[in-house]
Amino acid sequence: MRRAICPLTDNFESRFDRLILMVGRLNYMWTNTESLLIHLIAGLTETDKDVAVIIFLTLNTSRARIDLVERLAKMEGRPEEIRDPILDQTRRLGKLSGIRNRYNHCIYSFDPDSGNPKTILMRIADRKTDIKLGRQDMVDEDAMKEIENVVEQLSEANRDIWKLISQLGFPT
Repeated sequence: MRRAICPLTDNFESRFDRLILMVGRLNYMWTNTESLLIHLIAGLTETDKDVAVIIFLTLNTSRARIDLVERLAKMEGRPEEIRDPILDQTRRLGKLSGIRNRYNHCIYSFDPDSGNPKTILMRIADRKTDIKLGRQDMVDEDAMKEIENVVEQLSEANRDIWKLISQLGFPT
């Protein structure tokens, strides 16, 4: 049985499928790269990887995990040749986390006219005298390219952090 072609529906499905694929890739790359913090925790606390996994999993946000690694790197007596490259990488992850958070802490809607997906932020913005709910942003071609760019940057960060872990002789 042949399916009728509907340009608006087909265009919508294509855009939605592409968005879901890109958000999935973004999540995969983020999770994979964030897990490298386990090795940094193990090295900085001079413990084994199993203990570092418990510490990592006990902290339930990316921000808390990044903060822990930064604070361990900044501890008194930490040589700058260890501290500085670790801080470079945690700052890099911190910057990349914004895009990931935007696409993970939202719901999706679709513009009825263009078929473009929209994100609706699941956050309350407190103002002086009122609140603002659900900021909406269109997921246009520029937004898709931004997601692709962050996926590539996470891939590069992943390689760089692995190299750093190896250079520092941290547990793998």
